[in-house]
Amino acid sequence: NSGFMIGGFERNAKAAFVDEKIPFQWQDKLAQDWDHFMPLWEAAKERIPLLQISKNPVLANAPDNFTPNGKWILGEAPEVDNYFVAVGMNGNSLQGAGGIGKAVADWIVEGVPKQELLPFEVNRFVDLHNNRQYLQQRVVEIVERHYAIEFPTQSEYQTGRRTRCSPLYSVLETRGAVFGVRMGYERPLYFDTTSKKGKPPKMPEGTYYKPKFFDFMLAEYIACREGVGIIDMSSFSKIEIKSVDHSTAVVDYLQKMCSNDVDIAVGGIVHTGMQNDHGGFENDCILVRLSEYSYFMVSPTNQQTRIYEWMRRYMPPGSSVVLNDVTSMYTVINIVGPKARQLLSELSNTDFFLKPFTCKYVDVGYASDVMVMALTHTGEPGYCLYVPTEYALHVYGKLITIGRDYGARDVGVLTQRFMRIEKFIPLWAEDLTSMTTPLEAGSAMRVKMDKDFIGQAALQKQREQGVTQRLVLFELEEIDPDKDIWPWGNEPVYRNGQFVGSITSAGYGFGIEKLICLAFIRCYSKDGQREIVSTEYITDPTAVYQIDICGKRFKAKAHISAPQSSSLSSTEEEDTVRPYRPKVVTSLVS
Repeated sequence: NSGFMIGGFERNAKAAFVDEKIPFQWQDKLAQDWDHFMPLWEAAKERIPLLQISKNPVLANAPDNFTPNGKWILGEAPEVDNYFVAVGMNGNSLQGAGGIGKAVADWIVEGVPKQELLPFEVNRFVDLHNNRQYLQQRVVEIVERHYAIEFPTQSEYQTGRRTRCSPLYSVLETRGAVFGVRMGYERPLYFDTTSKKGKPPKMPEGTYYKPKFFDFMLAEYIACREGVGIIDMSSFSKIEIKSVDHSTAVVDYLQKMCSNDVDIAVGGIVHTGMQNDHGGFENDCILVRLSEYSYFMVSPTNQQTRIYEWMRRYMPPGSSVVLNDVTSMYTVINIVGPKARQLLSELSNTDFFLKPFTCKYVDVGYASDVMVMALTHTGEPGYCLYVPTEYALHVYGKLITIGRDYGARDVGVLTQRFMRIEKFIPLWAEDLTSMTTPLEAGSAMRVKMDKDFIGQAALQKQREQGVTQRLVLFELEEIDPDKDIWPWGNEPVYRNGQFVGSITSAGYGFGIEKLICLAFIRCYSKDGQREIVSTEYITDPTAVYQIDICGKRFKAKAHISAPQSSSLSSTEEEDTVRPYRPKVVTSLVS
C-alpha cells in the first residue's frame, strides 16, 4: 500500500527481558518507545524526504537476539553430542538463512563443516560468555557496532572488560599497558611508556594506515632483538593430559590425535598439529612430556573450549586418559631476546642452559618449580616461563628489576604478532584452519606418515597428488608505510594479473623494514580449475605478484621461507650460550 518499513541498529540499545525468560506473548510486554527510536526516525526522514510528510507512523517494538561478538552461532554444542545449533542472527535472520541451513546440514551429514566456519562455531566461547549480567551489557554494545567501521587489532569492546585477567594485569596497567581482549581474557597489546601514573592509557582512534602506537612497538621490538622483551601470554589455553593408571594409554591416544610423533623423551617439547579426517588443522599446539604418563599441551587462546571438546569426543570408551583444563593455574611470561639466558641465570642462581624445544623445572627467585620452556613463539631466542599463579607477581617483579641490567622492557602481543609473521610462523584460526593442511602450510616436516593418526590417509593422498595451494610470505615493495594504507587481512593477491589468493595475516617486518603478509597462493587453469602449486610456480623469477590494498596494487616479493633480516653478530650469538655476569647498560625500562 505504498508504505515504507524502516528499522535500524541504534546506539544505546536496550536489553530486553533481563530478569525473566522471553514470555510467550512478548508483544504485550514491549510498548512503543518513540523517544528511543527517534534518532533513527530523524535519520530516516533525512535520507528519504518523503517520510517528512508521513502521518501517524506505526512503531512496532520487537526483540531480537545478539551474540557476544556479533557473529552467528553455528555447529555442534560442546556440552551435548549430536546437538546442533544455528542461532544468534544479530537482527538479520533472513540475510544468511539459506547459506546457514546448507552449511549446518552439510555439517550434520559429514561430521565436520564443508567450508570455513571457524568465526561462527559455537565452541568459540567460554562460560563467561553465557553469564547473564555480562550479556546484558555486551549485547547493548553489539547492536551499535553492527554496521560500525572496525579497525583490525584496534577496535576493542568496551563492555564486559576486566573480567578474565592475568595476575599481572594491575601492575602492567600502571606500566602503560593498553589491553585488548581474546576469549574474554585481557592481554597487553602494547605499552604506552608516556602514560602518567593514575591515568591508564587508552587505544587511540583507529586507522587503516600506520598505527598511531607504532613507535612504542618499534621500541619493544628493539628490546627483543638487543636485550630482553617481557610478554604476558597467560591467555594461552593449557590442558594437562595423563593416564591415571600409569599406562601407555596417553601416548597411544596422543599419537592418534597428533600428526607429529609425540613419543618423545621426558622434558622434550614437540610442535604438532591435530588434523581432521580431511587433513585440515583442528589445532596447532605444543606438547611437553612431563613424565612417562603425562603431557602438558599449550594451544592458542581461542581454543580453550573448542580443542578440549574435540579431544574429549575422540577419547576411546573406557580410556584411562583424563583431560584437565589448567589454563588459570599458570601465568605465562615470555622472555625474548639475546640476553634472556643471562637474565634467567642470575634469577635462578645457576649457569642456565636449555636446549631448544626442551623443558625443565627451575627455581626463579623465591618461586619454586617454574616450568621453563626453550621457545618463544617469535622465532627469536628466549624462554617461556609457566609460573604457578601465586608466584606470578614475584617472578615478574624480579624479571623487571634485575632485567634493567639487560635492557629489559615490557612488550605487547601485537609486537609479538608482527615478529612471528616476519619469521613465517603461521597462526591457527588466521593462517591455519580446518580447511588447510600441513603440506599446504609448509609444515610437512612436522607430519610423521609412518604412524596412524587422524587425517593420515588424506595427507598421504595429498602428498602423492600434490597441493593446490601453498602458504607464502610476501614483502611489499613500492609502498610507503608512513603514507599508504596498510594491509590488514583478506586483501586479494594477483600473479601476472590473475587473482590467486587472499591475505590471511599481515604486519610490519621490523627486521627487514617492510610491510609483510602471509597468503595461500593457488594456480588456476584457463577454465578456472585449481592445479598443482609447485615451488617453481611460486618462485618463478618472471612472475609478478601484486597485492590490492583499497583498490591500489602494490608489487610484492614472494618467499617460501622467512626473509633474511638483520641478525645477531657471532659475538652476540656466543653471548647467549656462555656464562654471563651483568654489566650496567643503558636501560630500556621506563
